[in-house]
Amino acid sequence: MHVTSIILGLVIVLNILFAIVVVFKERRDAASTWAWLLVLFFIPILGFALYLLFAQNLKSVRLFHWDDLQKTGIEKVLLSQMDSMYRGDFSFANRAAQDNRDLIHMQLNENQAIFTDDNKVEIFTDGRDKFQRLFQDIKEAKEYIHIQYYIIRRDQLGKSLMALLTKKAREGVKVRVLYDQLGSRKLTKGFFKAFREAGGEAEAFFPSKLRFINLRLNYRNHRKLVIIDGDIGYVGGFNVGDEYLGLNSRFGYWRDTHLRIQGEAVYAMQVRFILDWNQASHHHDIVYEPNLFPKINSPGNVGIQIVTSGPDSEYEHIKNGYIKMITSAKRSIYIQTPYFIPDASLFDALRIASLSGVKVHLMIPDKPDHPFVYWATWSYIGEMLQTGANVYLYNNGFIHAKTIIIDEKISSVGTANIDVRSFRLNFEVNAFLYDELLSRRLTEIFHHDLRVSSLLTLEEYEKRSRWIKFKESISRLLSPIL
Repeated sequence: MHVTSIILGLVIVLNILFAIVVVFKERRDAASTWAWLLVLFFIPILGFALYLLFAQNLKSVRLFHWDDLQKTGIEKVLLSQMDSMYRGDFSFANRAAQDNRDLIHMQLNENQAIFTDDNKVEIFTDGRDKFQRLFQDIKEAKEYIHIQYYIIRRDQLGKSLMALLTKKAREGVKVRVLYDQLGSRKLTKGFFKAFREAGGEAEAFFPSKLRFINLRLNYRNHRKLVIIDGDIGYVGGFNVGDEYLGLNSRFGYWRDTHLRIQGEAVYAMQVRFILDWNQASHHHDIVYEPNLFPKINSPGNVGIQIVTSGPDSEYEHIKNGYIKMITSAKRSIYIQTPYFIPDASLFDALRIASLSGVKVHLMIPDKPDHPFVYWATWSYIGEMLQTGANVYLYNNGFIHAKTIIIDEKISSVGTANIDVRSFRLNFEVNAFLYDELLSRRLTEIFHHDLRVSSLLTLEEYEKRSRWIKFKESISRLLSPIL
């Protein structure tokens, strides 16, 4: 009994030391700190193991290196735009960009996100339409294809994509595929065998040291980017898998939002891909070549900034962009997101907007894909309903879109959800769009989705059972680390 008491005492002391040294030393925000303290104290030792798996701090680590960046001309454009912004003589091609110059300035200053206004944008909300267009663009590629997805499934869609990429590699097109090791954990070397033999290259982001064991369960590359010949880019929510075509019985129809971009915004997408690729690659680093950044003659006029964020960043760039957009709203805010777990700053911005008379419209799925996240979402939804916001449950399958529209003038579409994981833990990319016609089109899509959605009222929400309230409370408590 005496020995057991000594061991138990040592465990408690060690656990306290772990909490003090590891959690407080890394200066996490208060909510995250308390959430991890709960885990550490209520699950001794195992809680610390979970911390090591899920909560390593990457802010002090420089992950991305590309010494040839200045050769692309993007660094020169960035410095020129920032200087012009400071002088106040930056010219804008449309009113939406002019009226939101402070947001553009912030993204330039904080994220080095160059602003371009010659872009043509197509919106895809259906997986079949998106992949049909993507496959056609791949077939027409002449020089290179850069593909980056969080998830690539070893199913019919994944095999069809790899067969096409293998064919293009045999034709002499330079094809590179970057995937997240955890998101695409079911892939094997055999999946890429024919592709690599044809000259294609494939790399995994933060790969596992041991098969089926990956110590970086957080800090995943959630970005979805495709760049073809330097003048066509894709960004949005769709991954590669049959469920994104609506072929998974669990989810049914998969509703997402993806963009096809032509214009100089593709330069920024190319830079992001190369930085990610060179971080993951140990043998096939991409160096500067003029054809990576060809001269683009785009007929478009949409203003775009490609904004990225990740756990290595000092600031939460995409979240800050969302907050800036929300606080600028005068009439309406439309949000579509599969998960709604905002941190205090974004949550306060939304509640203040709603209480100020701005019409806040929020659409979420009516079914969970991650139970804890779903119930945490519901706890925040209740508070939004109390401010007078409109909350809609999407009933036609699963909505995975990450879209925000402000006053039908500016908008954002990308990979970042409204949750702490996207803001702090994942590597994400969003297109911030400054164009009234495009923003109106995204608003029309939202209203079209209302036909297959149901309005959740405060009265209905308050009728939920005690068991649901309990699940909400537990999930809300752990929401900073979900």
